[in-house]
Amino acid sequence: MYRNGRPRLFWSLILLLALVSTLCLYQLATTTLHSALQQGVLSANVNQAAISGGRAKGGTFNRPSSPAPSYSPTPSYSRSAPRGYSEGYSDYDERPSRPYPRSYYPSYPAPAPILIPFPAAPGPTYIPSPTYAEPVDDGLDVGFIFVLLVLGFAVLPIVLNYIRLSSTKSEQTGADQLNELANDVVTVTRLQVALLAQARELQRDLTTLAEQADLSTKQGLSELLRETILALLRNPEYWTHARSSSQTLKTREAGSRLFERLSLEERSKFSMETLVNVGGQVRRQTLPTSDADPAAYIVVTLLVGTADDYPLIGTVRSTSELKQALQRLGAISPDYLLVYELLWTPQDERDSLSREELIAQYPDLVQL
Repeated sequence: MYRNGRPRLFWSLILLLALVSTLCLYQLATTTLHSALQQGVLSANVNQAAISGGRAKGGTFNRPSSPAPSYSPTPSYSRSAPRGYSEGYSDYDERPSRPYPRSYYPSYPAPAPILIPFPAAPGPTYIPSPTYAEPVDDGLDVGFIFVLLVLGFAVLPIVLNYIRLSSTKSEQTGADQLNELANDVVTVTRLQVALLAQARELQRDLTTLAEQADLSTKQGLSELLRETILALLRNPEYWTHARSSSQTLKTREAGSRLFERLSLEERSKFSMETLVNVGGQVRRQTLPTSDADPAAYIVVTLLVGTADDYPLIGTVRSTSELKQALQRLGAISPDYLLVYELLWTPQDERDSLSREELIAQYPDLVQL
Protein backbone atom coordinates (compact mmCIF):
# COMPACT_ATOMS: atom_id res chain seq x y z
CA MET A 1 0.00 0.00 0.00
CA TYR A 2 2.85 2.38 0.68
CA ARG A 3 4.27 1.92 -2.76
CA ASN A 4 0.91 2.42 -4.42
CA GLY A 5 0.19 5.59 -2.34
CA ARG A 6 3.25 7.57 -3.50
CA PRO A 7 2.21 7.85 -7.18
CA ARG A 8 -1.27 8.90 -6.15
CA LEU A 9 0.10 11.61 -3.87
CA PHE A 10 2.41 12.85 -6.64
CA TRP A 11 -0.37 13.15 -9.20
CA SER A 12 -2.63 14.82 -6.63
CA LEU A 13 0.00 17.51 -6.05
CA ILE A 14 0.32 18.05 -9.80
CA LEU A 15 -3.44 18.43 -10.20
CA LEU A 16 -3.56 20.82 -7.26
CA LEU A 17 -0.77 22.98 -8.75
CA ALA A 18 -2.49 23.01 -12.13
CA LEU A 19 -5.75 24.10 -10.52
CA VAL A 20 -4.05 26.92 -8.60
CA SER A 21 -2.22 28.10 -11.75
CA THR A 22 -5.47 28.14 -13.69
CA LEU A 23 -7.17 30.22 -11.02
CA CYS A 24 -4.26 32.72 -10.94
CA LEU A 25 -4.25 33.08 -14.72
CA TYR A 26 -8.00 33.64 -14.74
CA GLN A 27 -7.73 36.34 -12.09
CA LEU A 28 -4.91 38.06 -13.97
CA ALA A 29 -6.82 37.98 -17.26
CA THR A 30 -9.94 39.38 -15.60
CA THR A 31 -8.00 42.24 -13.99
CA THR A 32 -6.25 43.10 -17.27
CA LEU A 33 -9.48 43.13 -19.24
CA HIS A 34 -11.17 45.32 -16.63
CA SER A 35 -8.35 47.87 -16.71
CA ALA A 36 -8.34 47.86 -20.50
CA LEU A 37 -12.06 48.52 -20.56
CA GLN A 38 -11.64 51.37 -18.09
CA GLN A 39 -8.88 52.92 -20.22
CA GLY A 40 -11.01 52.58 -23.31
CA VAL A 41 -13.94 54.32 -21.63
CA LEU A 42 -11.65 57.11 -20.40
CA SER A 43 -10.15 57.65 -23.84
CA ALA A 44 -13.58 57.61 -25.38
CA ASN A 45 -14.74 60.25 -22.91
CA VAL A 46 -11.66 62.36 -23.65
CA ASN A 47 -12.27 62.16 -27.38
CA GLN A 48 -15.96 62.95 -27.07
CA ALA A 49 -15.54 65.96 -24.78
CA ALA A 50 -14.14 69.36 -25.73
CA ILE A 51 -14.65 68.69 -29.42
CA SER A 52 -15.33 72.29 -30.47
CA GLY A 53 -12.49 74.56 -31.46
CA GLY A 54 -12.13 78.06 -32.86
CA ARG A 55 -9.48 79.12 -35.36
CA ALA A 56 -8.44 82.38 -37.04
CA LYS A 57 -5.32 82.65 -39.22
CA GLY A 58 -3.77 85.18 -41.56
CA GLY A 59 -0.46 86.20 -43.10
CA THR A 60 2.31 84.30 -44.85
CA PHE A 61 6.03 83.65 -44.54
CA ASN A 62 6.58 84.35 -48.23
CA ARG A 63 8.42 87.53 -49.01
CA PRO A 64 6.03 90.08 -50.60
CA SER A 65 6.74 90.83 -54.23
CA SER A 66 7.69 94.43 -54.90
CA PRO A 67 5.27 96.25 -57.22
CA ALA A 68 6.52 96.96 -60.72
CA PRO A 69 7.44 100.62 -61.28
CA SER A 70 4.89 102.52 -63.25
CA TYR A 71 6.30 103.88 -66.51
CA SER A 72 4.68 106.83 -68.23
CA PRO A 73 6.17 107.66 -71.63
CA THR A 74 7.23 111.25 -72.18
CA PRO A 75 5.08 112.85 -74.88
CA SER A 76 6.96 114.12 -77.92
CA TYR A 77 6.00 117.44 -79.35
CA SER A 78 6.46 118.60 -82.93
CA ARG A 79 7.83 122.05 -83.58
CA SER A 80 5.85 122.24 -86.83
CA ALA A 81 2.46 121.83 -85.16
CA PRO A 82 0.14 124.71 -85.97
CA ARG A 83 -0.70 127.18 -83.25
CA GLY A 84 -4.40 126.54 -83.51
CA TYR A 85 -4.08 122.75 -83.06
CA SER A 86 -5.27 122.07 -79.51
CA GLU A 87 -5.05 118.24 -79.20
CA GLY A 88 -1.97 117.50 -77.14
CA TYR A 89 -0.42 120.91 -77.66
CA SER A 90 -0.62 124.32 -76.10
CA ASP A 91 0.94 127.68 -76.61
CA TYR A 92 3.23 126.99 -73.67
CA ASP A 93 4.42 123.69 -75.16
CA GLU A 94 5.29 125.29 -78.51
CA ARG A 95 7.42 128.05 -77.15
CA PRO A 96 10.88 127.01 -76.01
CA SER A 97 11.78 127.84 -72.46
CA ARG A 98 14.34 130.64 -72.35
CA PRO A 99 15.01 133.43 -69.91
CA TYR A 100 13.14 136.65 -70.30
CA PRO A 101 15.02 139.53 -71.96
CA ARG A 102 16.52 142.18 -69.82
CA SER A 103 13.94 144.62 -71.14
CA TYR A 104 11.25 142.63 -69.32
CA TYR A 105 12.36 143.73 -65.91
CA PRO A 106 11.32 147.30 -65.11
CA SER A 107 14.15 149.75 -64.64
CA TYR A 108 14.02 151.98 -61.61
CA PRO A 109 16.14 155.11 -61.29
CA ALA A 110 19.16 154.69 -59.09
CA PRO A 111 18.84 156.48 -55.77
CA ALA A 112 20.69 159.79 -55.49
CA PRO A 113 23.62 159.96 -53.07
CA ILE A 114 22.86 161.30 -49.62
CA LEU A 115 25.05 164.19 -48.60
CA ILE A 116 25.83 164.59 -44.88
CA PRO A 117 27.10 168.04 -43.91
CA PHE A 118 30.38 168.00 -42.10
CA PRO A 119 31.36 170.89 -39.80
CA ALA A 120 34.08 173.09 -41.11
CA ALA A 121 37.46 173.03 -39.48
CA PRO A 122 37.85 175.55 -36.70
CA GLY A 123 39.69 178.72 -37.41
CA PRO A 124 42.80 179.94 -35.70
CA THR A 125 40.76 181.74 -33.02
CA TYR A 126 38.74 178.61 -32.11
CA ILE A 127 39.64 177.13 -28.71
CA PRO A 128 37.84 173.88 -27.87
CA SER A 129 36.47 173.63 -24.36
CA PRO A 130 37.98 170.91 -22.17
CA THR A 131 35.90 167.74 -21.77
CA TYR A 132 36.04 165.28 -18.90
CA ALA A 133 35.35 161.54 -19.44
CA GLU A 134 33.61 159.93 -16.51
CA PRO A 135 34.09 156.19 -15.97
CA VAL A 136 31.04 154.20 -17.09
CA ASP A 137 30.11 151.01 -15.25
CA ASP A 138 28.95 148.55 -17.93
CA GLY A 139 28.10 145.84 -15.38
CA LEU A 140 30.44 143.20 -16.87
CA ASP A 141 32.60 141.08 -14.60
CA VAL A 142 35.70 139.83 -16.36
CA GLY A 143 36.25 137.06 -13.83
CA PHE A 144 32.70 135.76 -14.20
CA ILE A 145 33.05 135.71 -17.98
CA PHE A 146 36.31 133.79 -17.65
CA VAL A 147 34.66 131.18 -15.40
CA LEU A 148 31.83 130.76 -17.91
CA LEU A 149 34.29 130.25 -20.72
CA VAL A 150 36.21 127.62 -18.73
CA LEU A 151 33.00 125.76 -17.87
CA GLY A 152 31.84 125.98 -21.44
CA PHE A 153 35.03 124.46 -22.77
CA ALA A 154 34.79 121.70 -20.13
CA VAL A 155 31.12 120.80 -20.67
CA LEU A 156 30.99 121.24 -24.45
CA PRO A 157 32.97 118.03 -25.27
CA ILE A 158 30.69 116.00 -22.97
CA VAL A 159 27.55 117.35 -24.63
CA LEU A 160 28.93 116.78 -28.11
CA ASN A 161 29.96 113.22 -27.21
CA TYR A 162 26.49 112.47 -25.83
CA ILE A 163 24.84 113.80 -28.99
CA ARG A 164 27.20 111.78 -31.15
CA LEU A 165 26.54 108.56 -29.19
CA SER A 166 22.78 109.11 -29.31
CA SER A 167 22.80 109.66 -33.06
CA THR A 168 25.07 106.64 -33.58
CA LYS A 169 22.80 104.44 -31.46
CA SER A 170 19.70 105.53 -33.34
CA GLU A 171 21.43 104.91 -36.67
CA GLN A 172 22.50 101.43 -35.53
CA THR A 173 18.97 100.65 -34.33
CA GLY A 174 17.51 101.70 -37.65
CA ALA A 175 20.14 99.68 -39.53
CA ASP A 176 19.43 96.59 -37.38
CA GLN A 177 15.70 96.88 -38.05
CA LEU A 178 16.25 97.16 -41.78
CA ASN A 179 18.56 94.13 -41.65
CA GLU A 180 15.98 92.06 -39.75
CA LEU A 181 13.27 92.92 -42.23
CA ALA A 182 15.51 92.25 -45.23
CA ASN A 183 17.02 88.87 -44.28
CA ASP A 184 15.28 85.48 -44.21
CA VAL A 185 15.68 84.81 -40.47
CA VAL A 186 12.29 84.35 -38.75
CA THR A 187 11.05 83.48 -35.27
CA VAL A 188 8.10 81.19 -34.45
CA THR A 189 6.49 81.68 -31.04
CA ARG A 190 3.80 79.62 -29.30
CA LEU A 191 2.03 80.78 -26.15
CA GLN A 192 -0.75 78.79 -24.49
CA VAL A 193 -2.91 80.00 -21.63
CA ALA A 194 -5.40 77.88 -19.69
CA LEU A 195 -8.16 79.73 -17.86
CA LEU A 196 -11.03 78.74 -15.63
CA ALA A 197 -14.29 78.28 -17.49
CA GLN A 198 -15.83 81.15 -15.54
CA ALA A 199 -14.16 83.43 -18.13
CA ARG A 200 -17.18 83.11 -20.43
CA GLU A 201 -16.82 86.71 -21.54
CA LEU A 202 -13.38 85.88 -22.95
CA GLN A 203 -14.91 83.00 -24.91
CA ARG A 204 -17.47 85.35 -26.44
CA ASP A 205 -14.83 88.01 -27.18
CA LEU A 206 -12.65 85.52 -29.06
CA THR A 207 -15.63 84.37 -31.12
CA THR A 208 -16.50 87.97 -32.03
CA LEU A 209 -12.90 88.82 -32.90
CA ALA A 210 -12.54 85.75 -35.13
CA GLU A 211 -15.77 86.51 -36.96
CA GLN A 212 -15.06 90.21 -37.60
CA ALA A 213 -11.27 90.20 -38.11
CA ASP A 214 -9.87 91.44 -41.42
CA LEU A 215 -7.05 88.97 -42.02
CA SER A 216 -6.27 90.07 -45.56
CA THR A 217 -4.10 93.02 -44.44
CA LYS A 218 -1.19 93.41 -42.04
CA GLN A 219 -3.04 96.06 -40.08
CA GLY A 220 -6.03 93.77 -39.59
CA LEU A 221 -3.79 90.87 -38.55
CA SER A 222 -1.91 93.05 -36.08
CA GLU A 223 -5.18 94.36 -34.67
CA LEU A 224 -6.45 90.81 -34.11
CA LEU A 225 -3.25 89.96 -32.21
CA ARG A 226 -3.51 93.05 -30.00
CA GLU A 227 -7.21 92.54 -29.28
CA THR A 228 -6.63 88.89 -28.36
CA ILE A 229 -3.86 89.84 -25.94
CA LEU A 230 -6.01 92.59 -24.45
CA ALA A 231 -8.82 90.09 -23.87
CA LEU A 232 -6.36 87.79 -22.04
CA LEU A 233 -4.84 90.62 -20.01
CA ARG A 234 -8.31 91.67 -18.82
CA ASN A 235 -8.85 88.25 -17.17
CA PRO A 236 -5.72 87.58 -15.03
CA GLU A 237 -7.80 86.22 -12.15
CA TYR A 238 -8.74 83.19 -14.28
CA TRP A 239 -5.20 82.21 -15.37
CA THR A 240 -4.28 78.70 -14.17
CA HIS A 241 -1.69 77.18 -16.57
CA ALA A 242 0.63 78.39 -19.31
CA ARG A 243 3.17 77.13 -21.84
CA SER A 244 5.60 79.07 -24.02
CA SER A 245 8.23 78.46 -26.67
CA SER A 246 10.06 80.73 -29.11
CA GLN A 247 12.44 79.42 -31.77
CA THR A 248 14.50 81.30 -34.37
CA LEU A 249 15.08 79.71 -37.78
CA LYS A 250 17.48 80.72 -40.53
CA THR A 251 15.08 80.49 -43.48
CA ARG A 252 11.47 81.39 -44.08
CA GLU A 253 10.79 77.89 -45.44
CA ALA A 254 11.94 76.32 -42.17
CA GLY A 255 9.81 78.78 -40.22
CA SER A 256 6.76 77.94 -42.33
CA ARG A 257 7.26 74.20 -41.76
CA LEU A 258 7.58 74.63 -37.99
CA PHE A 259 4.55 76.89 -37.86
CA GLU A 260 2.38 74.41 -39.77
CA ARG A 261 3.58 71.52 -37.59
CA LEU A 262 2.63 73.37 -34.42
CA SER A 263 -0.71 74.35 -35.95
CA LEU A 264 -1.55 70.76 -36.88
CA GLU A 265 -0.50 69.59 -33.43
CA GLU A 266 -2.97 71.94 -31.77
CA ARG A 267 -5.77 71.45 -34.29
CA SER A 268 -5.59 67.66 -33.90
CA LYS A 269 -6.88 68.13 -30.34
CA PHE A 270 -10.21 69.34 -31.75
CA SER A 271 -12.80 66.91 -33.01
CA MET A 272 -14.62 69.72 -34.79
CA GLU A 273 -13.67 73.26 -35.75
CA THR A 274 -16.96 75.03 -35.19
CA LEU A 275 -15.62 78.47 -36.23
CA VAL A 276 -12.86 79.09 -38.78
CA ASN A 277 -11.62 82.33 -40.33
CA VAL A 278 -8.66 81.86 -42.66
CA GLY A 279 -7.67 84.82 -44.80
CA GLY A 280 -11.01 86.52 -44.23
CA GLN A 281 -13.20 83.56 -45.24
CA VAL A 282 -15.45 82.57 -42.31
CA ARG A 283 -16.84 79.04 -41.98
CA ARG A 284 -19.09 77.71 -39.20
CA GLN A 285 -20.27 74.28 -38.08
CA THR A 286 -22.99 73.35 -35.61
CA LEU A 287 -22.00 71.42 -32.50
CA PRO A 288 -24.10 68.30 -31.89
CA THR A 289 -26.20 68.29 -28.71
CA SER A 290 -24.18 66.90 -25.83
CA ASP A 291 -24.96 66.03 -22.19
CA ALA A 292 -21.39 66.68 -21.06
CA ASP A 293 -20.60 68.08 -17.64
CA PRO A 294 -20.14 71.84 -17.26
CA ALA A 295 -16.80 73.10 -18.58
CA ALA A 296 -13.94 73.60 -16.16
CA TYR A 297 -11.22 75.16 -18.37
CA ILE A 298 -10.65 77.16 -21.55
CA VAL A 299 -7.36 76.89 -23.45
CA VAL A 300 -6.18 79.70 -25.76
CA THR A 301 -3.20 79.17 -28.09
CA LEU A 302 -1.32 81.94 -29.91
CA LEU A 303 0.98 81.02 -32.80
CA VAL A 304 3.03 83.97 -34.04
CA GLY A 305 5.59 84.16 -36.86
CA THR A 306 7.74 87.31 -36.96
CA ALA A 307 10.80 88.68 -38.75
CA ASP A 308 12.78 88.94 -35.51
CA ASP A 309 16.29 87.48 -35.43
CA TYR A 310 16.04 86.44 -31.77
CA PRO A 311 13.46 84.58 -29.62
CA LEU A 312 10.73 86.85 -28.28
CA ILE A 313 9.79 85.21 -24.96
CA GLY A 314 11.24 82.71 -22.51
CA THR A 315 9.76 80.08 -20.22
CA VAL A 316 6.63 81.15 -18.35
CA ARG A 317 6.25 79.89 -14.76
CA SER A 318 4.30 82.64 -13.02
CA THR A 319 1.55 85.15 -13.68
CA SER A 320 4.05 88.01 -13.82
CA GLU A 321 6.10 86.22 -16.49
CA LEU A 322 2.90 85.45 -18.41
CA LYS A 323 1.92 89.11 -18.29
CA GLN A 324 5.34 90.15 -19.61
CA ALA A 325 5.14 87.58 -22.42
CA LEU A 326 1.70 88.82 -23.46
CA GLN A 327 2.86 92.43 -23.44
CA ARG A 328 5.90 91.52 -25.53
CA LEU A 329 3.72 89.86 -28.17
CA GLY A 330 1.30 92.76 -28.10
CA ALA A 331 4.12 95.19 -28.91
CA ILE A 332 5.03 93.49 -32.22
CA SER A 333 5.08 95.98 -35.08
CA PRO A 334 2.86 95.26 -38.11
CA ASP A 335 6.02 95.30 -40.26
CA TYR A 336 7.50 92.45 -38.20
CA LEU A 337 4.32 90.36 -37.95
CA LEU A 338 4.32 87.75 -40.73
CA VAL A 339 1.80 85.07 -39.66
CA TYR A 340 -0.63 84.84 -36.76
CA GLU A 341 -3.03 82.03 -35.82
CA LEU A 342 -5.48 82.05 -32.91
CA LEU A 343 -6.80 78.74 -31.56
CA TRP A 344 -9.07 78.17 -28.57
CA THR A 345 -11.20 75.37 -27.11
CA PRO A 346 -13.99 74.93 -26.31
CA GLN A 347 -15.38 77.42 -28.81
CA ASP A 348 -19.02 76.55 -28.18
CA GLU A 349 -20.31 77.58 -24.76
CA ARG A 350 -22.22 74.31 -24.49
CA ASP A 351 -19.01 72.31 -24.81
CA SER A 352 -16.90 71.08 -21.91
CA LEU A 353 -13.22 70.68 -21.00
CA SER A 354 -12.65 68.99 -17.65
CA ARG A 355 -9.48 68.85 -15.58
CA GLU A 356 -8.78 65.24 -16.64
CA GLU A 357 -9.16 66.21 -20.28
CA LEU A 358 -6.89 69.21 -19.79
CA ILE A 359 -4.15 66.99 -18.37
CA ALA A 360 -4.61 64.38 -21.10
CA GLN A 361 -4.67 66.82 -24.03
CA TYR A 362 -2.20 69.43 -22.74
CA PRO A 363 0.34 67.60 -20.55
CA ASP A 364 3.05 70.25 -21.06
CA LEU A 365 1.13 73.06 -19.42
CA VAL A 366 2.79 74.53 -16.33
CA GLN A 367 0.59 75.46 -13.38
CA LEU A 368 0.97 79.12 -12.42
